[in-house]
Amino acid sequence: MRKLASFHLKNQTDKLKNLSTRIFQSSRLVVSQSTPYQVIERYQHASIRYYPAHERRFLEPLVFIPPLAVTVSIYDLYPYRSLVDYFQKQGFEVYLLDWGRLKYADHQLNFLHFLEDIIPHCLNSIRTHSSSPDVSLHGWSMGGLFATLYTATCQSQNIKNLITLGAPIDTFLTGWHGQLLQHTQAFLAHHPRFANTLYSGKLPKKMLQTPGKLNALVFKLLDPQGWLNGHKRLLQHLDDPQVIQEHATMSAYLNDMIDYPGGINQDMILNIWLQNPLKNGHIHLNDKLIQLKNIDCNLLVGAGSRDQLVCADAVAPLCELTSSPDVTFTLINGGHMGIMSNQNSAKEFWPHLATWLQQRSTSL
Repeated sequence: MRKLASFHLKNQTDKLKNLSTRIFQSSRLVVSQSTPYQVIERYQHASIRYYPAHERRFLEPLVFIPPLAVTVSIYDLYPYRSLVDYFQKQGFEVYLLDWGRLKYADHQLNFLHFLEDIIPHCLNSIRTHSSSPDVSLHGWSMGGLFATLYTATCQSQNIKNLITLGAPIDTFLTGWHGQLLQHTQAFLAHHPRFANTLYSGKLPKKMLQTPGKLNALVFKLLDPQGWLNGHKRLLQHLDDPQVIQEHATMSAYLNDMIDYPGGINQDMILNIWLQNPLKNGHIHLNDKLIQLKNIDCNLLVGAGSRDQLVCADAVAPLCELTSSPDVTFTLINGGHMGIMSNQNSAKEFWPHLATWLQQRSTSL
């Protein structure tokens, strides 16, 4: 009995120590971005990270296009569960675009800045560096929209494979906030002057800028269940060092968000989310018409089975809007963040994605 009581006492003491470390020394627990890489080029605010294949097996490199506001940590979140490391081991040359830490001075940046300048410049550099005329693109969340719209803009030229995860196409189908968008759009339809003011593009970009701390708060409010579940798991496993490390690493990632430029917010909120043009297969950005039917490369569309931010119904319409003869839709076990980083995704979806990509890439 004494030994059992002593064991329980030690266990409780260890839990308290671990909780104290998590609260007061959390930076020591963060393990993200441990995979070595090279920066092959810097262009304006962006840089290109290169993760060489352990043994190159395929010609076309895999290029990760991230969303804005978040850091690129999620692509290399844990040493034992890293997306870039996984595909290095599968024989792919891996490149990751890093948008940098955008600030208030970048408020004029919009979607076309990325689609017509940053992304094409970076992809040209990657093609040269990898000695491959074609690339495979992987875009998650807003990064999925960037990848999709860029592929449509260039009419799939030099894009062998396109992978989009959690990228909204029909925004009115994004759960409760999709219904809110519909009601807002209906209101604006009855107030055309107000609508014209919003949609004119003349609102000062400085007014539309959102700071990183606000982005972090909004992200948590849009998925409160996921945020609460993370804390619950921590308290239930205070005796597990890996759980504590993962909680500290994920929290550091979620709390370290970056500004959304005002021009990006104007395109994303007022055009893509509120007017919802992509459900019809096209969008006007300034005077440029982008049509999804111009996509004719191999296409994999993924959605999180528990994604409360961009649910599967909002993602799936892309499958019917392109000209691709090879379209795959898959549900991934996880929420908006989990489809990129959780254990289920790593065990179930990453191998599925690797097989899909290997079958559609050029073997060396």
